[in-house]
Order: sequence, then structure tokens, then C-alpha cells
Amino acid sequence: METPLVETYHDRTAAERHFSPNLVFWDETLRDGEQMPGVVFSPDEKLRIAEELSDIGVGVIDAGIPVVSEKEAASVHRLAHAGLKAKILASARTLPNDVDAVIKSGASHIAIFVAASEVHLRYKLQMTQDQVYDASIASVRQAKSAGLHVAFVTEDTVRAPLPFVERLYRGVREAGADRLVISDTVGIMTPLTFRWFLREFARRIQPTDWAVHCHNDFGLATANTLTALEEGVTCPHVCVNGLGERAGNASLEEVAIAVESLYGVKTGLRIDRLYQLSRTVEEISGIPLPLNKALVGYNAFSHEAGIHTHGILRHTMTYEPIQPETLGRHRQMILGKHTGKAALVEKLKERQITLSDTRLAELLNRVKRATEAHQKTDQRQLLEEYRAAFEHPGLTDAEFWSLVEALPPEVAAA
Repeated sequence: METPLVETYHDRTAAERHFSPNLVFWDETLRDGEQMPGVVFSPDEKLRIAEELSDIGVGVIDAGIPVVSEKEAASVHRLAHAGLKAKILASARTLPNDVDAVIKSGASHIAIFVAASEVHLRYKLQMTQDQVYDASIASVRQAKSAGLHVAFVTEDTVRAPLPFVERLYRGVREAGADRLVISDTVGIMTPLTFRWFLREFARRIQPTDWAVHCHNDFGLATANTLTALEEGVTCPHVCVNGLGERAGNASLEEVAIAVESLYGVKTGLRIDRLYQLSRTVEEISGIPLPLNKALVGYNAFSHEAGIHTHGILRHTMTYEPIQPETLGRHRQMILGKHTGKAALVEKLKERQITLSDTRLAELLNRVKRATEAHQKTDQRQLLEEYRAAFEHPGLTDAEFWSLVEALPPEVAAA
């Protein structure tokens, strides 16, 4: 029996780990994931995704922002009353109407969010620190008085002045906030700088239940989220397939499988169902998985190079960090230009065929020549269609101007 690779890592990292024994995965697919350009979930689609998230053990699901529209409010209400094991959360700005919309939705959890950095306060909110502080305290108290579990979130936490961050978070905690959320809104943290920020935050505020929300602008969302968990953060924000605004958010499957496989920490999630969840969200969102996406991409457990396939056939640990079955996948041996004899021998076993070395060498040459002769016509056509669909998501110019032209004539002022 093969020894799982994870066992070779645990002793080396055990002294460095400070993981919370009570990790809670907070999924943002239905809120931040839907804010990805071109993504729109219907109420039925939101329910289908939420059911799968709940079934695999996700603790908190952000269902959306009820104040956005009547349809969004109805969708959140539907999830809140669907009898799911996961806690249903809805988000709100620090505005009474926003908080009231969450209360009416029936969600048990609320995320109250407000910007904290100077650039956001000056150019977006046009508010002072005192105004943000007062609105935050009032919103937390409003939500707590309605019996909600309150998470308080600041946008752009890591670029905000630390004295203001300290004052604001201390204030909302005293007002009743249950969970404190730190956001790397534009993905500028590196694991080293984020570690420093988290330790400074912990020194100043001593949080007991805290979360991180990491964006992937520099491709570091998963790494930064893992850094936060190493520092004792209890609640990682994630999105299935890394969906989200711009370059997306920390990927649920990457964070969860890394925690279990690289750190040996149990997440409480059904890891073996993550690939199916990934495919479900790919189908519903209409956003195709990159071929080389970590763990759930179509090539993640595919092998073509002769050296690799030979090693894999001897022992899968040679070129795979985990078994594909761990997350509900299967290994593929790809026949192509870089194929070696070992892969052909394995493939021929499917029909109980054995070839001499001479004939095997000839077959190998034929496989290589056939692959090199392939034209990329179909791939290029698919790429053109992909670019046409995703380089400019949303309404086309023609669709937008047709909506403008269809507007009823303005009523003249009396």
C-alpha cells in the first residue's frame, strides 16, 4: 500500500502550525463569485449551489445582498428557509435599510461591511473616520438587537491606518460583533507582509473569532489565506473555482485540500466531493475551468511526458502530491509527442496486447508523428469563440443601445 505523501510533511510543520481547532469555511460564491463579470445566478441556481456547499460541510454561505433588488431579497429568503445545515448569511452596508433588508430575509448571519482605507474614505464614501465609526457601531447594534450573528468586515483593511483599524474593530466588538473580518481587497499582500499585518492586528485587538477575505490580483489569494490560518484565523473566505471580482478570490478547493493534505488538519469538509462541486459551479456560472487550474483543472492529474508516466506507473508519489481519488478525480495518461514506451505498454493492457520491443518502438514513433501532424484548427476556433465570449462579458454595445432606444419618452415637467 502506498504511503500518502502528506505524512512526510506533518512532523516538519507541526511546530509551526497554530491552526484553530474549529475552522469554519465561509463561502462567497453566491455573492462575491456572482460579482465576477458575466456571472449571474438565478434563484434556482443559487439554491442548487448552496445545497452542494452545505452537503460537503461548508459552515457559512453568503447568499447575497438583499437590498440590491426584490429578486435578490427573495433569493436570500429562499435559501434562509431551505433547511440547509450551513448558516445562511446576507451582506449589508452600514446603512439602516441594508441591515433591515437582511433582518427581513430571515438569514441568521449578517456581514456588515464598510471601507476603511483612506483612498476609499476620501474618493468612494466621502466620509470621515468618525462617520465610518459611528455608522458601523449603529449598524452592528441594529443587527444584534434583531438577534443576528454579526460579522464585521472592512474593505481594504490592509491599506487602512492601523490606529483607525484598531479603534474601529474594538468599537464594533464592544457593540456586539461576533466575528471580525480582515480584507485584502486588491490582493496586494504577500504571505510575509500579511503575516506581519495579522500578528499586529492580533496584538492590538486580541480577536477570538476572526476571518480573512483575500483577493487574487497577484495570484496570492490562496497562499495568503493559508498564511492567515497558520496565524490562528478561524474562518477563511473562499469561492468555488476562485470566482470573484477581477482575478477572483481564494479558491475553496485549493484552500481546503491544502489544509488537509499539506498541514494534516481536518477541515470537516467532504473533500471527495469538491471536484463535482467545481464542475457544478463551472456549468452554472458559465465560466470554464482553466486546463491547468490547480487540483480541479482538467490537466491537474494528466500525464504525457515519458519520464513522468514511467514514474507514475512505478509509484504515483513520484509526480502527484495527492491521490486524484481524494477529491473525486481520476488519473489520465495522455498519448502524444512526449509519450514514452511505459505508457504504451500500460495502454495496450486494456486489450491484453503485448508487443515486441521492435514493434513497440515503431508504434511509439507512429504515435509521435500522428501527434505532431495534428492541426490546431479546432483549438484556434474554440479560442476565438472563448475570447469573443469572455473578453467583453455582459451586454454588447448593440444590446445596451437597444435598451436605451426602447426607453419610454420622458414625461415633460409640469
